[in-house]
Amino acid sequence: MIVITTPTGDIGSQVLGALLDGAPSHGQKLRVIVRDPDRLPGPVREQVEVVAGSHRDADVVDQAFAGANAVLWIVPPDPRAPSLESAYRGFTRAAARAFTTHGVGHVVGVSALGRGTALADRAGLVTASLAMDDLVASTGVAYRALANPSFMDNLLRQVPSIRDAGVFTDTVAADRKAPTAATRDIAAAAAGLLLDRSWTGVGSVPVLGPEDLSPDDLARVVSEVLGTPVRYQRQSLDDLRATLVGYGSGDAFAEGMVDMMRAKEAGLDEGVRRTRETASPTSFRQWCEEVLAPAVLGRTTER
Repeated sequence: MIVITTPTGDIGSQVLGALLDGAPSHGQKLRVIVRDPDRLPGPVREQVEVVAGSHRDADVVDQAFAGANAVLWIVPPDPRAPSLESAYRGFTRAAARAFTTHGVGHVVGVSALGRGTALADRAGLVTASLAMDDLVASTGVAYRALANPSFMDNLLRQVPSIRDAGVFTDTVAADRKAPTAATRDIAAAAAGLLLDRSWTGVGSVPVLGPEDLSPDDLARVVSEVLGTPVRYQRQSLDDLRATLVGYGSGDAFAEGMVDMMRAKEAGLDEGVRRTRETASPTSFRQWCEEVLAPAVLGRTTER
C-alpha cells in the first residue's frame, strides 16, 4: 500500500498519475489523503482508497497509514501559519508518530536544497523544510528527501504578466545562474522511489534540472519560444514582502519567503554538484514549449 498526500496538488497529482499509469505492472494498492474528495477526478476516485481530511490531523493519518508500506509526504504551503515551525514540523508531528505506530517502512518527502551549507539555518521556508526532514528521519523510517531548487512551474503564476506585459519578476540578480527543476521530474523521482524500495537509511535526492540558468537566460528562452519579447524585472525583497502581505499572507510566511529568497541570492542552491544522477531531464526550453507556451497562448496540452 502506497499513501499519497496532496493528491490534488501539483507534485502530488503527478506522482499519483504516474503510479496509476503503471498500476498494471507494479500491482501496488494506492490510498490518498485529501481534504475534499470531490476534487479528485472520477476515474481517479475509482482506482484509489480515499481518506478524507487533512494529513495534519492525528486521526486522519492514523487511519491512512494503517497497513501502509510507503508514503509520499508533502506539506502544503500555509501562508497564514502563526510560525514556520507550526507550518512544517508542527504539521508533520502527528504523521511522524503514525509512521512509527503503523510500522511504515519508507517515506519520500518533497524538500529543498541547502542542507550542509552555511546558509541553511537562516533560509526561512527552506530552514523549516529541512527541520521537517529531520523530524521524519528521527522516527527510524527509511527516508528520502527530494532536494529541490526553485520550480520552473513557478512561472505559471505569472502567465497574465507574461502574456499582457511581456514581463516576469523575481528577487535575484538578473545574471545569477542557478538550477531550476520541472515539477514533473520531481514527481517522476518520487514515484520511482515509492515503487523501488530497495533503499534504506536516510538521505537526500537532488533534482537539479539539466543546467543552471539566470533570470536573463530564462527571459531569452521564453522570448524565443513564445516568439515575442519577454523581459525579466527584478523585485526588491521589501516589495516581495509587501506583495505577500497584500495577498493575505501572515508575517511568518512573508518573512520566511523573504529569508529564503535572500539565501538563494547568496548561493543557497549551489551546494550540490550536477551529475548524471542529480541532473533531471526536462530542460527549461522543453518545459516552456510543452507547459508555459500553451498556458500563455491559451492552448491545452497533456501533462
